[in-house]
Amino acid sequence: MAKKITAILLAVVVIASSFGACTNSSQEETVTTKQTTTQKETDDVSFKLSYTQGDSLDPFKAASENNQILADLVFESLFDLDEHYEPVANIATGYEFVDSKTLKIDINPTVKFSDGSSITADDVVYSVNEAKESEAYASSLTCIKSCYASGNSVIIALGYANPFALNLLTFPIAKQGGNDNGFPVGSGRYKYKTEGNKTLLVVNENSDFNPYITTITLVNIAAADSIDNAVNIGNITYSFKDMSVNTTKRMSCAKKAVDMNNLVYVGVNFKRGALSNPQIRKAISLAVDRQTLVQSAYSGYAQAALSVFHPQFTGVGDTTLFSENSDTATAKQTVSQTGYNTKSLTFSILVDDNDNKIAAANLIKTQLESAGFKISVEQTTSANYQKRVKAGNFDLYIGEVKLANDMCLNPFLTAKGGVRYGIDLKAITCDDLYYKYLNSEEELGKFMLSFYDEMPYIPLLYKKGLICYSKAMNGDMQGYYGNFFSNIDTWNFSS
Repeated sequence: MAKKITAILLAVVVIASSFGACTNSSQEETVTTKQTTTQKETDDVSFKLSYTQGDSLDPFKAASENNQILADLVFESLFDLDEHYEPVANIATGYEFVDSKTLKIDINPTVKFSDGSSITADDVVYSVNEAKESEAYASSLTCIKSCYASGNSVIIALGYANPFALNLLTFPIAKQGGNDNGFPVGSGRYKYKTEGNKTLLVVNENSDFNPYITTITLVNIAAADSIDNAVNIGNITYSFKDMSVNTTKRMSCAKKAVDMNNLVYVGVNFKRGALSNPQIRKAISLAVDRQTLVQSAYSGYAQAALSVFHPQFTGVGDTTLFSENSDTATAKQTVSQTGYNTKSLTFSILVDDNDNKIAAANLIKTQLESAGFKISVEQTTSANYQKRVKAGNFDLYIGEVKLANDMCLNPFLTAKGGVRYGIDLKAITCDDLYYKYLNSEEELGKFMLSFYDEMPYIPLLYKKGLICYSKAMNGDMQGYYGNFFSNIDTWNFSS
């Protein structure tokens, strides 16, 4: 299994240009020490995770983040991603780009499900199709058109050339028709089990996983605020927060910030006067101080967006376009070269009721005014915000989008993209250059320069998530987004 320390890192062929306080267990609970041939101490009572009892534990049907995170322990994927978005072999043993739109994945015949059966190509095909229809994974898998089994391999047809397609193959692989006492079957480090009225995760005996934590108790806690409190007082041991609400100040547990793909950006309405001019859009970008937004609006739980890609996405090399800090002088000069009178540069920033975004909008207002713009902030409800953005009823807006693991820019650069609002695709060329780059027909640098010149939207920052865990737990917390329990085998509660 690739989530072990002995995972083998596959080299990806790309185009280079191309988780409280001390655990307050009840007095009746004691650490169970089991003697093995290696005299290894184990614990089957201390580690607890929240789950949503009313939601499915099937990874393709689970709607709650609670249960989706549990899938990381029960199921394995074809590939995992490391913290630099590089694919690491898991169930897959090899791959080949048959052509730019066809990917062949070889399946490890020795990997077994928790019920002892071998993983087959048909199981993988089943999982691909289920993931494509699921709430959790569908939006990131639009690139995959179809797939079929071929011996011990799976052939995946892509909708467009994508040298980073391997990055998408991180969804769970489940047994087709599998059912283990009412639970879905995976090949992960743990499996689901009921004991009386408790739902547990127990070590998968059909793996060579040998942890200190042999049993994990699942506690039914659905509300985010209740989860936060449960970690603080030790009723659960670990949780992950996507920081959609900033509650770090009330979290007294141990914490670790983790990178996420959530891009916060300024959307621009090309149809609103001077905003149709790419130099004005560039001036707005120059005037924004991204590092101030990171530190002040997001309390440091973010990373400045210095490119159209995530800073940790190393597959494209160094693609820095933007500075962390504002360049007010150059912004003013850029505006003056357009011939626009500053009196005409009066715009509003639309924002919903998210505290971080409101703070960001007000900071941007001040920054843009320093460059000669006249800016107002329009705060509205989330529902009205969504309605206005989709109708194009805005000048500028503060948006957020979760990009797929391949950093695909389709949400912005296609007519059906989920955050295309305000962008006139007929007025830009960087969209065409992007797809030519993916198809090896154009250099990455040419696309990047075109994006900078045309500035269809303004990347601001990438949010960070937060792993929160009990201070009673020992071990180096190495979990990260998408691999939350990466080194759980080393975690313990030994004194």
